Amino acid sequence: MFKTFAPLARLRARTFASTNPAPTKLRSATPRSATLAPTCFATLLAATWLAAAALATSPAAAQTWPDRPIRIIIPFAPGGGADGVARLLAVQLEKDLGQPVVVESKAGGNTVIAAQTVARAAPDGYTLLMTGGSTMSLLPLTASTPLPYDPFKDFSPIGMLSKGPYLVAVSSSLGADTLADVLTLARTRPGAVAYASNGIGASAHIGMELLAQRAGVQMTHVPYKGFAPALGDVVSGRTPLTMIDLATLGGFARSGRIKILASTAAQRSPMFPEVPTVAELGYPGYEVETWFALYAPARTPSSVVAKVGELSAKWLATPEAKAALAALGQEATASSPDAVTQRIVAEQKAYAPLVTAANIKTD
Repeated sequence: MFKTFAPLARLRARTFASTNPAPTKLRSATPRSATLAPTCFATLLAATWLAAAALATSPAAAQTWPDRPIRIIIPFAPGGGADGVARLLAVQLEKDLGQPVVVESKAGGNTVIAAQTVARAAPDGYTLLMTGGSTMSLLPLTASTPLPYDPFKDFSPIGMLSKGPYLVAVSSSLGADTLADVLTLARTRPGAVAYASNGIGASAHIGMELLAQRAGVQMTHVPYKGFAPALGDVVSGRTPLTMIDLATLGGFARSGRIKILASTAAQRSPMFPEVPTVAELGYPGYEVETWFALYAPARTPSSVVAKVGELSAKWLATPEAKAALAALGQEATASSPDAVTQRIVAEQKAYAPLVTAANIKTD
């Protein structure tokens, strides 16, 4: 979440005419039953679907939940921070619920594909979405066409899971030792410095644009379908700069092939106490967070939403969860469903001016 600002897309015609009608005894008419068959079938099909949907979300169905595997869909490629957090949660929920919990990646479309999948899924508690703030807070601001989902109408928030900083990292091939070196290069050669993000309008994209705006420089944005596929190009120097999460950096963090120049948090990271924050480097108030929350389709039984939220919060409070998330550069952060909604509303209000000023648009 960005805290530089105040604390933060849903024919029939039938004609018959004859100028020379045949005698009545020779007239052939389509049987009424045959004429109505398609309509009756469609009506029956719709009624059957509605009945099935009602049954799936009935109190009785909620009482037997879960009696089959559950999917947690993430909108990013495997290997990144979202994938890591989702898999940790899946392991715990599987233990608590006694049913398989599978993490499924549906990367692409700037997280829209995954969000749409869950928004259209049966509201029965067997399909969940774990995503970052960009899906709900930023895409509604940056989408050039109406989104196929509404953050407030199509989902039932379950709760937050974690939050953490991004790290400003650069390929060693660029020859920059400090953030000031990178910004100086960008200032003397506008557009020459390219940076990778996990997608247009994603939090890291907005974070880097915010930094560029504060520093008065121009850089070239290169979006990828997640951080994991972007990392290879950062390491090679093809796209030398990025704002990325610690989980994706992994072993590259101290490999010497990438230099970590700054942390986007308000405080230095315990994992890299020697790395200064962006705010320390001359941009006071600059703070960017990546955060993950869990959602169910709208109209999912409240008892199911409450159960998943309760189990998630209980796990997040354990030392084991805190340690596992810390290894991913994340801080365990449980919250109520209402707190998730409030955060989305606050972020949309805070980010709108930056998105407009930078003319950030997603297809």
